[in-house]
Amino acid sequence: MIHIQSFVCNPYQENTYLLYDDDGACAIVDPGMYGEVEQQRVLSFIEENHLKVELLLNTHCHIDHVLGNHFIHQQFGIFPLFTEKELPLLVEVQHYAPQMGIHYDVSPIGEGFLPEKGTVQVGKETLQLIFAPGHSPGHLCFYHEKQGFLIGGDVLFQNSIGRTDLPGGDHQQLLDSIRNNIYTLPDDTIVYPGDVPETSAGVEKPTNPFVRM
Repeated sequence: MIHIQSFVCNPYQENTYLLYDDDGACAIVDPGMYGEVEQQRVLSFIEENHLKVELLLNTHCHIDHVLGNHFIHQQFGIFPLFTEKELPLLVEVQHYAPQMGIHYDVSPIGEGFLPEKGTVQVGKETLQLIFAPGHSPGHLCFYHEKQGFLIGGDVLFQNSIGRTDLPGGDHQQLLDSIRNNIYTLPDDTIVYPGDVPETSAGVEKPTNPFVRM
Protein backbone atom coordinates (compact mmCIF):
# COMPACT_ATOMS: atom_id res chain seq x y z
CA MET A 1 0.00 0.00 0.00
CA ILE A 2 1.10 3.57 -0.71
CA HIS A 3 0.52 6.20 1.94
CA ILE A 4 0.23 9.85 0.89
CA GLN A 5 1.31 12.84 2.97
CA SER A 6 0.95 16.34 1.56
CA PHE A 7 2.47 19.67 2.58
CA VAL A 8 1.36 23.08 1.35
CA CYS A 9 4.50 25.02 0.50
CA ASN A 10 5.92 28.33 -0.70
CA PRO A 11 4.15 31.58 -1.62
CA TYR A 12 2.32 29.79 -4.45
CA GLN A 13 0.64 27.35 -2.01
CA GLU A 14 1.94 24.36 -3.93
CA ASN A 15 1.26 20.79 -2.81
CA THR A 16 4.36 18.73 -2.06
CA TYR A 17 3.69 14.99 -1.77
CA LEU A 18 5.45 12.20 0.06
CA LEU A 19 4.50 8.73 -1.17
CA TYR A 20 5.70 5.81 0.91
CA ASP A 21 4.98 2.09 1.16
CA ASP A 22 4.47 -0.09 4.22
CA ASP A 23 8.22 -0.69 4.48
CA GLY A 24 9.02 3.03 4.47
CA ALA A 25 10.37 3.33 0.92
CA CYS A 26 9.59 6.92 -0.04
CA ALA A 27 9.30 9.12 -3.12
CA ILE A 28 9.06 12.90 -2.86
CA VAL A 29 7.01 14.48 -5.63
CA ASP A 30 7.35 18.18 -6.48
CA PRO A 31 9.24 19.43 -3.42
CA GLY A 32 8.20 23.05 -3.12
CA MET A 33 9.62 23.78 0.31
CA TYR A 34 10.67 27.40 0.63
CA GLY A 35 12.73 28.34 3.64
CA GLU A 36 13.90 26.52 6.73
CA VAL A 37 10.50 26.15 8.39
CA GLU A 38 8.98 24.28 5.45
CA GLN A 39 12.14 22.25 4.91
CA GLN A 40 12.21 21.14 8.53
CA ARG A 41 8.53 20.25 8.52
CA VAL A 42 9.08 17.77 5.68
CA LEU A 43 12.35 16.48 7.09
CA SER A 44 10.81 15.92 10.53
CA PHE A 45 8.00 13.85 9.03
CA ILE A 46 10.54 11.72 7.18
CA GLU A 47 12.63 11.18 10.30
CA GLU A 48 9.71 10.54 12.65
CA ASN A 49 8.26 7.91 10.32
CA HIS A 50 11.67 6.33 9.55
CA LEU A 51 11.21 6.78 5.81
CA LYS A 52 13.87 5.84 3.29
CA VAL A 53 13.82 8.50 0.57
CA GLU A 54 14.68 6.79 -2.71
CA LEU A 55 13.14 8.98 -5.42
CA LEU A 56 12.73 12.68 -6.19
CA LEU A 57 10.11 13.19 -8.89
CA ASN A 58 9.00 16.37 -10.64
CA THR A 59 5.72 16.33 -12.53
CA HIS A 60 7.07 19.42 -14.28
CA CYS A 61 9.66 22.11 -13.64
CA HIS A 62 7.89 25.38 -12.96
CA ILE A 63 9.37 27.32 -10.06
CA ASP A 64 6.82 26.37 -7.38
CA HIS A 65 7.41 22.65 -7.96
CA VAL A 66 11.22 22.68 -7.83
CA LEU A 67 12.11 25.08 -5.01
CA GLY A 68 13.00 22.14 -2.77
CA ASN A 69 14.98 20.10 -5.29
CA HIS A 70 18.32 21.39 -4.03
CA PHE A 71 17.44 20.73 -0.39
CA ILE A 72 16.31 17.16 -1.04
CA HIS A 73 19.42 16.46 -3.08
CA GLN A 74 21.55 17.88 -0.30
CA GLN A 75 19.83 15.75 2.36
CA PHE A 76 19.55 12.44 0.52
CA GLY A 77 21.97 12.58 -2.41
CA ILE A 78 19.33 11.89 -5.07
CA PHE A 79 18.72 13.81 -8.30
CA PRO A 80 15.32 14.99 -9.53
CA LEU A 81 13.69 12.94 -12.27
CA PHE A 82 11.48 14.51 -14.95
CA THR A 83 11.07 14.30 -18.73
CA GLU A 84 13.77 15.81 -20.91
CA LYS A 85 11.26 18.29 -22.36
CA GLU A 86 11.12 19.97 -18.95
CA LEU A 87 14.85 20.68 -18.82
CA PRO A 88 14.66 24.15 -20.46
CA LEU A 89 12.03 25.19 -17.90
CA LEU A 90 14.20 24.05 -15.02
CA VAL A 91 17.24 25.91 -16.33
CA GLU A 92 15.19 29.06 -16.81
CA VAL A 93 14.05 29.13 -13.16
CA GLN A 94 17.43 30.40 -11.99
CA HIS A 95 17.11 33.39 -14.32
CA TYR A 96 13.61 34.60 -13.46
CA ALA A 97 13.42 33.66 -9.76
CA PRO A 98 15.43 36.76 -8.68
CA GLN A 99 13.20 38.97 -10.81
CA MET A 100 10.22 37.69 -8.82
CA GLY A 101 11.94 38.22 -5.48
CA ILE A 102 12.22 34.47 -4.87
CA HIS A 103 15.37 33.00 -3.36
CA TYR A 104 16.24 29.91 -5.36
CA ASP A 105 18.95 27.37 -4.64
CA VAL A 106 19.66 26.00 -8.10
CA SER A 107 18.31 22.51 -8.66
CA PRO A 108 20.84 19.79 -9.46
CA ILE A 109 20.38 17.98 -12.76
CA GLY A 110 21.14 14.30 -13.08
CA GLU A 111 22.22 12.40 -16.15
CA GLY A 112 18.92 10.57 -16.67
CA PHE A 113 15.35 11.54 -17.50
CA LEU A 114 11.98 9.89 -17.12
CA PRO A 115 10.36 8.51 -20.28
CA GLU A 116 6.94 9.66 -21.43
CA LYS A 117 5.59 6.14 -20.93
CA GLY A 118 6.61 3.54 -18.40
CA THR A 119 6.68 3.07 -14.65
CA VAL A 120 8.66 3.97 -11.55
CA GLN A 121 8.93 1.94 -8.37
CA VAL A 122 8.28 3.19 -4.85
CA GLY A 123 9.58 0.26 -2.89
CA LYS A 124 7.35 -2.65 -3.91
CA GLU A 125 4.67 -0.40 -5.39
CA THR A 126 4.45 0.63 -9.05
CA LEU A 127 3.48 4.06 -10.36
CA GLN A 128 2.48 4.37 -13.99
CA LEU A 129 3.75 7.40 -15.92
CA ILE A 130 1.02 9.33 -17.71
CA PHE A 131 2.23 11.95 -20.18
CA ALA A 132 -0.05 15.00 -20.05
CA PRO A 133 1.55 18.03 -21.74
CA GLY A 134 -0.14 21.38 -22.22
CA HIS A 135 0.50 23.20 -18.98
CA SER A 136 4.16 22.53 -19.74
CA PRO A 137 5.83 20.65 -22.62
CA GLY A 138 6.84 17.50 -20.76
CA HIS A 139 4.36 17.24 -17.89
CA LEU A 140 3.99 13.83 -16.26
CA CYS A 141 1.39 12.47 -13.84
CA PHE A 142 1.95 9.47 -11.60
CA TYR A 143 -0.87 6.91 -11.44
CA HIS A 144 -1.29 4.10 -8.91
CA GLU A 145 -3.84 1.78 -10.46
CA LYS A 146 -4.28 -0.54 -7.47
CA GLN A 147 -5.33 2.25 -5.10
CA GLY A 148 -6.88 4.43 -7.78
CA PHE A 149 -5.07 7.72 -7.36
CA LEU A 150 -3.20 10.14 -9.59
CA ILE A 151 -0.55 12.65 -8.57
CA GLY A 152 -1.62 15.12 -11.21
CA GLY A 153 0.63 18.17 -10.96
CA ASP A 154 -0.89 21.20 -12.68
CA VAL A 155 -3.07 19.43 -15.25
CA LEU A 156 -6.53 19.06 -13.72
CA PHE A 157 -7.92 20.90 -10.70
CA GLN A 158 -11.25 21.02 -8.90
CA ASN A 159 -13.43 22.89 -11.42
CA SER A 160 -10.34 24.18 -13.21
CA ILE A 161 -7.28 23.27 -15.26
CA GLY A 162 -3.64 24.31 -15.37
CA ARG A 163 -2.83 27.68 -16.86
CA THR A 164 -1.37 27.70 -20.36
CA ASP A 165 -0.14 31.28 -20.67
CA LEU A 166 3.35 30.40 -19.39
CA PRO A 167 6.25 29.58 -21.75
CA GLY A 168 5.72 26.16 -23.29
CA GLY A 169 1.99 26.14 -22.53
CA ASP A 170 -0.54 24.98 -25.12
CA HIS A 171 -4.23 25.26 -24.27
CA GLN A 172 -5.58 22.80 -26.82
CA GLN A 173 -2.87 20.30 -25.99
CA LEU A 174 -3.82 20.49 -22.32
CA LEU A 175 -7.50 19.89 -23.10
CA ASP A 176 -6.54 16.90 -25.25
CA SER A 177 -4.31 15.54 -22.49
CA ILE A 178 -7.16 15.71 -19.99
CA ARG A 179 -9.70 14.12 -22.31
CA ASN A 180 -7.43 11.37 -23.60
CA ASN A 181 -5.18 10.61 -20.65
CA ILE A 182 -6.99 11.64 -17.46
CA TYR A 183 -10.71 11.26 -18.18
CA THR A 184 -10.04 7.76 -19.52
CA LEU A 185 -9.08 6.66 -16.00
CA PRO A 186 -11.80 5.12 -13.79
CA ASP A 187 -14.29 7.65 -12.46
CA ASP A 188 -13.32 6.99 -8.86
CA THR A 189 -9.67 7.90 -9.51
CA ILE A 190 -8.66 10.50 -6.91
CA VAL A 191 -6.66 13.32 -8.45
CA TYR A 192 -4.13 14.94 -6.12
CA PRO A 193 -3.25 18.24 -7.85
CA GLY A 194 -0.29 20.57 -7.56
CA ASP A 195 -2.45 23.17 -5.81
CA VAL A 196 -5.82 23.23 -4.02
CA PRO A 197 -7.72 20.18 -2.67
CA GLU A 198 -8.06 16.84 -4.42
CA THR A 199 -10.87 15.95 -6.81
CA SER A 200 -11.74 12.91 -8.92
CA ALA A 201 -11.96 12.08 -12.60
CA GLY A 202 -15.63 11.23 -12.22
CA VAL A 203 -16.50 14.54 -10.59
CA GLU A 204 -14.67 16.64 -13.17
CA LYS A 205 -15.91 14.91 -16.33
CA PRO A 206 -19.46 16.32 -16.21
CA THR A 207 -18.80 19.51 -14.24
CA ASN A 208 -15.43 21.02 -15.12
CA PRO A 209 -16.19 24.29 -16.96
CA PHE A 210 -13.06 24.03 -19.13
CA VAL A 211 -13.23 20.43 -20.35
CA ARG A 212 -16.22 18.11 -20.06
CA MET A 213 -17.01 14.66 -21.37
